[in-house]
Amino acid sequence: MQNISQEQATEAMPLAGAETTRFWRDPRFGGMECLSATFLTHEFAPHAHDTFSIGAIESGSQIATICGAREASGPGDLYLINPGETHDGAPTDGGYRYRMIYPDLSLFREILEDVTGRVFHGTPAFGKQILHDPKLGAAFLGAHRTLEAGVGALETSQSMFLVLDAMFRQHGSSIIVPADTSERSAVRRARDYLTEHYATDLGLEELAAVAGLSRAHLIRAFRKEFHITPHAFLTDVRIRSARRRLRAGDLPAEVALECGFADQAHFTRHFKARTGLTPGQYRAR
Repeated sequence: MQNISQEQATEAMPLAGAETTRFWRDPRFGGMECLSATFLTHEFAPHAHDTFSIGAIESGSQIATICGAREASGPGDLYLINPGETHDGAPTDGGYRYRMIYPDLSLFREILEDVTGRVFHGTPAFGKQILHDPKLGAAFLGAHRTLEAGVGALETSQSMFLVLDAMFRQHGSSIIVPADTSERSAVRRARDYLTEHYATDLGLEELAAVAGLSRAHLIRAFRKEFHITPHAFLTDVRIRSARRRLRAGDLPAEVALECGFADQAHFTRHFKARTGLTPGQYRAR
C-alpha cells in the first residue's frame, strides 16, 4: 500500500457540502488577519487590500483575475498579492479550500528585517501573483495550520517567519514605480479624490472634471491603470474604510451610513462580495 503525506491526504479529500469560513486576528503578529475557508459557489467581486494577501490552495481549484490577468490555480499554487492590487476569485470544478494571511506593509518589512538581521531598504513586493511552488505552498499551509491551532508562541512565530522570508527570497523584489504620464497623473487625481470623498455621493461628471478628462476617457484610462472601474474602486474604498471601523468596534448599521452605503443591506451585500464574511462576522472576531 502506498504511503501518502498529510498534505496529499488533505488535497484528495472531497470538499464539504457547505461553505465555511474561519476568520481571526493573530496577536502574535500584531493582530494580522487570517482566514481559512471553503467556497463552493461564492464569487469575490473585484477588490484590493491595504495589506498583502498571501495564501495557498489546500484542495479544489479557483480562477482569479489579478491586475488584469486571468489564471486558474489549484493545490500547490500560491497567492502573493501586493497591497492595492485589484483581484477577484471564483470556484471552479466544485469549489476550493484555501488559507490566507493579510500582513500589512510594516509587519512584512519587520519580519524580513528580523529574519535577515538587516534593515530592509525599499518597499517589498512580489512580481508574480499566482505561482506554482508545491514545496513552499506546503510549508505555508503547515505554518498556517499551526497558527490556527493556537500552539506555542515560539513554534507559531518561527514557522510563519521562515515561510514569509523564503517567499520573499525566492519570489520577491522591491516595487519599481512606472514612469509618469499626463494620463496616469489624471487618473491618480481621480483615484485620490475618490479616496478622500468616498462617503459622499459622487457623480461621473464631477470626477471627470477633477481628472481633466472626458467621462469616457476617464473610465477607459482608470480601468487601464487600476484594472477596475471608478465606481468599483469607490465601493472598494468604502469597504476598506468599513473594515477599519468594524475593527474599532463600530456597529454595522452606523458604518453603512458613515461609509456612503444606501443602507445596511446594501453594505452587507458588497462587504461579503469582497471579504467572504458578513460585517457582523468580521466585527465579532
